[in-house]
Amino acid sequence: MSGQLRSALIIGVQGIRARKLRTFLSMVSLFLGVLAIVVVQAGSQVAERAMLADVELNSGKDGTAQLFVPSNPKVPQVLAETLTGRSDAVAMRSTSATIGEPGVRALNPGASPFEGPGAGGYGYPMTCDSQGNCTSGEDQSVPKGVAIEVRLTSLTGDVRQFRPYRQESGRWLDFDSAPSLAPRIVLNKQAAVGFQRYRVPAQMRIAGATADPTPQIIGVVDDGGYGAAAYVRQDELSNWVPSTTATAGAPDPRFGGGTSVLLSGAGTDVERVLKSRLAANGVDPSQLRTELVQSRARAASTLNLMRWIFLGMAALVLLIGVAAILNVGLATVGERVEEFALRRAVGTSRLLLAGIVLAETLLTGLFTAGAAIGVGALAFKIAVPLLGSGRMAFLRDLSFPWQAAVAGIIAGLVAGVLGGSIPALRAARIPIATVMRA
Repeated sequence: MSGQLRSALIIGVQGIRARKLRTFLSMVSLFLGVLAIVVVQAGSQVAERAMLADVELNSGKDGTAQLFVPSNPKVPQVLAETLTGRSDAVAMRSTSATIGEPGVRALNPGASPFEGPGAGGYGYPMTCDSQGNCTSGEDQSVPKGVAIEVRLTSLTGDVRQFRPYRQESGRWLDFDSAPSLAPRIVLNKQAAVGFQRYRVPAQMRIAGATADPTPQIIGVVDDGGYGAAAYVRQDELSNWVPSTTATAGAPDPRFGGGTSVLLSGAGTDVERVLKSRLAANGVDPSQLRTELVQSRARAASTLNLMRWIFLGMAALVLLIGVAAILNVGLATVGERVEEFALRRAVGTSRLLLAGIVLAETLLTGLFTAGAAIGVGALAFKIAVPLLGSGRMAFLRDLSFPWQAAVAGIIAGLVAGVLGGSIPALRAARIPIATVMRA
């Protein structure tokens, strides 16, 4: 640090200490402007996280590649041989399963939710005649009993590295242990509501299964879905469902019988090996389609527009604080005319005089920025536990964005420069002859 800069900072601190009340009033005027910048920046980060949270649960994190595989009897064996033990790829396949009394209609046909939109059943198509009379496709000849239908998704590995399901209770599937004959399943929140509300027998019916297994419910997750769903290890499901139906299954237009593979990026070695092996086992290569998840890029324009609009509004509030610093700075220079003239008379350069005034306003801006960031971080810490529930559960793992702190510091420095430039120039232009007035 040069001698002149060090001198400017020391004299600037002394000036702030000598005029505490005036400095405090300047900070109060500037505080709201800097706080507005901090809040807008933190809010934009939260908005981005909120926009991506549901997308990540349903499609995957940014950069995840999803390979869609058509139904084929040989696909399960190829996937098991290729993906077992790998952490960079996970195969998923969804089908329908009903847990509860045998030979009855489910309480939630089509794995519909028990609460919220669609509660009561949306799984059966409606047929209408020429007169406009519509009836449900549900088989009314089968009595309704205590049974819950779920969308059963089998996994070859831990999918949470691609889709960050939030654990609500219990534990997630353990892929390191030996497979169990009683399939261990993890419910989503909508399915958990049904099992809490009804006493359901532990008997699971799956199309194509050799017998009805007895499932073990080991946990509940928030997967962002609106229907009842459950997750199971593929190797545990294959103990009961032959390989010829593990992929094809019974045709179900509500869930489909295809398989998707989540990969840690497009064009990886495992993707090329998997496509080659699938093609060698009769899968048409033209039907193997890969999509890359790029949610952040698609949402960037909307988020940037929102951010700039609110930053513009915050900048107007900040300008009020800048005007206050400017007014206080001009008044301070007017009071210290003789002091600055005397300093010029003893050899102080004009640059150092300007630096003294500018140092005071910059330090005032930095102190204000520190206070605004502290208040913003404290408010964020208090608000997150209060709001981090339900659809806002993603907030629970969110910390105060460092971008908001950086924006606050920059706003404080900019305010200090804008508010102190004119007073600094005026101080530098004070003639030496002014000292004769003292």
